Amino acid sequence: MPHTSADQQTEDQQLLDKLRPSRIVLPVLIGLSVVGFMFWRSYKPGDLAPLANAKPIWLLVMVAVLLARDAGYVYRIRYLTQKVLTWRASLDVIMIWEFSSCVLPSAVGGTAVAPVLLHKEGIPLGKSVAYIMATAMLDNLYYVLAVPLVVLIGGDALYPHEALQGGLVATLRIGFIASYVFVTIYALLMLYAIFINPRSVKRLLVRLFSMRGLRRLRGKAYKMGNEMVLASAELRGNGWGYWLRASLSTAFVWTARYLVIGCLISAFIDVTWPEFWLIFGRNLTYKVILLIAITPGGAGIAEGAFPTFFGKFIGTPTMTNFMVLLYRLVTYYLYLILGAVFLPVG
Repeated sequence: MPHTSADQQTEDQQLLDKLRPSRIVLPVLIGLSVVGFMFWRSYKPGDLAPLANAKPIWLLVMVAVLLARDAGYVYRIRYLTQKVLTWRASLDVIMIWEFSSCVLPSAVGGTAVAPVLLHKEGIPLGKSVAYIMATAMLDNLYYVLAVPLVVLIGGDALYPHEALQGGLVATLRIGFIASYVFVTIYALLMLYAIFINPRSVKRLLVRLFSMRGLRRLRGKAYKMGNEMVLASAELRGNGWGYWLRASLSTAFVWTARYLVIGCLISAFIDVTWPEFWLIFGRNLTYKVILLIAITPGGAGIAEGAFPTFFGKFIGTPTMTNFMVLLYRLVTYYLYLILGAVFLPVG
């Protein structure tokens, strides 16, 4: 049964009610507890000696990459909304969007909250949904295009054979391939729905989720189908300049996002350029773990999995654990704090 406007408003308010500064506590406790345990288990005197040889230039590059990533997000949402949002409103939306991604499980994430945030800024809900569907489509298309490139560069080295037994590597490979296939199908479906025939995609979704075992999700499929129809009506008339700007800014922000770990490791450890780009590639396999994380923002799971994927480039377990802490400080805990600052009062 379709949702009424009142039902939608109630759902939206319930979603926003979940975004409270107090929600910082649980993910911080989980994440820091995992890192603390890892330090306790691995620490040996002298393991942190590489800190004395830090390369300030790489630390500056990492900060520049982080700032560029956020600036890219702000730019993209402002121009996707056709400049209805001011620069300040765009910054507010992005900071709260990042915060929601940090305090909600990956299955919910910031994308579910984003249309409500745009609506709060005065953009009609139909247009808000359309703009967020456009960002989701572009994000997925980046992943679809980036994976073959990093597989070409990294090959089998994308999987952490040095840290996992053969069976676990095989499981990770299957998960990586399955996630890629799923994202590809989803991205192409959205592409077809927005630019060609949204109503046929809506019918397909409703029929698919009318099958036995999937019927409990039929309501969500119906809602998604309606959103695709709305998105198509709002977005189809935009010209090449609109989509070129949106695509380039998407490629920019996601490339910057995946560069952070390589810049961070390079600030303390001598890394060759082939290793640097392999680290970039491993970010995409690391992402598979984060996609299935059930904790808020992947707290604890992201910290625990980091050494498996990137430990070989760093050295000692203690130094690796320090990198975990620093990485999560600049890409996760920072946004918990910023999001709490940007959250509207009342």
